[in-house]
Amino acid sequence: MDRSRQLDDAFGGDGWDVASPRAARALWWGSGGVVLAVLGTSVLVAGAEHLRRLPLAVVLVVTQTCALRWQARAPVAVLAVNAATGLAVWALLPAVSLTGALLAAQIGLCAVSATRPRRDSAWALAAMCLPAPLAFGAGGGPGLTVYVLAVVLAWTAGQWRRAQRARNRAELRRAVVEERARIAREVHDVVAHTLSVMVIQAGAADDVFTQRPEQARQALRAIETGARSALGELRLLLRAFRWEEDDDAVGGQQREPEPSLARLDELADSVRATGITVNLHREGTTDGLPAAVDLAAYRIVQEALTNTLRHAAGADEVSVRVTARGDCVQVRVVDNGSASRGGSSVGAGRGLVGMKERVRLVGGSLHAGALPGGGFEVVARLPVERVS
Repeated sequence: MDRSRQLDDAFGGDGWDVASPRAARALWWGSGGVVLAVLGTSVLVAGAEHLRRLPLAVVLVVTQTCALRWQARAPVAVLAVNAATGLAVWALLPAVSLTGALLAAQIGLCAVSATRPRRDSAWALAAMCLPAPLAFGAGGGPGLTVYVLAVVLAWTAGQWRRAQRARNRAELRRAVVEERARIAREVHDVVAHTLSVMVIQAGAADDVFTQRPEQARQALRAIETGARSALGELRLLLRAFRWEEDDDAVGGQQREPEPSLARLDELADSVRATGITVNLHREGTTDGLPAAVDLAAYRIVQEALTNTLRHAAGADEVSVRVTARGDCVQVRVVDNGSASRGGSSVGAGRGLVGMKERVRLVGGSLHAGALPGGGFEVVARLPVERVS
């Protein structure tokens, strides 16, 4: 699997944008309301002179509205259904313009254009242009112009939405690549340090192997423990992108101390300096954690506090709780601001993308979202056994 495919999988898709259930419902209510208001009104007015045809026309309009419920999942099928029922409505009530009768189909064309490959949407556009002669026969040149413009605008709107989503996906991919590069650099440093210690211990064991065998055994056991830890870190390194930054470019720079949960007080103090109250709580001991878990937990707290500073309007207090158990470490960060993050789902911002990527690499879980009573919550569960 190549890297581009891995990035697509990281976002849970193959390039098609599948709307969430909430977004799909909102899309249905909005588009269905437009169809009922515009086409439904036209049918009732035109059907006043054809009372026998009116009930069937109303059923067809309701069918179109119901079909829009699945336009996010099966846009091509919905387009076909609404095109057929729209033509039937126009055949029953010619007083309704063909453009109006096919309003639901135009909405379906927009959905196809936004979610399906351009080749598929081009075929859909061509199919929607087939009734153009009917529009010309019913309304002459003006009728034909209005119909063609409506169809083309629907397709163009879908293409604009598709391009917008492509830009968003590209931005998220860049955020993931940057986060993986930073993770790879940090894990590289940890593994290099562990291997250096193992080399020193191996030399010491060789020096005392004959005279003090018990001391040599202790050194060998320490080497075994270090090797197991290094293997766990290497698993994470192999999952992340290789750090390709030129060593010469950073060789002369002084490295900062390694991020760790032991440095949370320093992190909290830096946030307190901005005027926000930070309540820091620890449960259990974090000594001896795998370095990857320790780094991930620290970075999640750091990103959550950064998001509070940048996006939580009116926040003046944030609570950070780190709970270390035998099998996992749980991090919970809650602020009291009014979230303006533009969405509560994971991945809505670059900070949340970074948290998600770190949690995924250690095999954990992450929840981030607005609280019903106000504020924003980030909860991460990082298993220890997966990397030890």
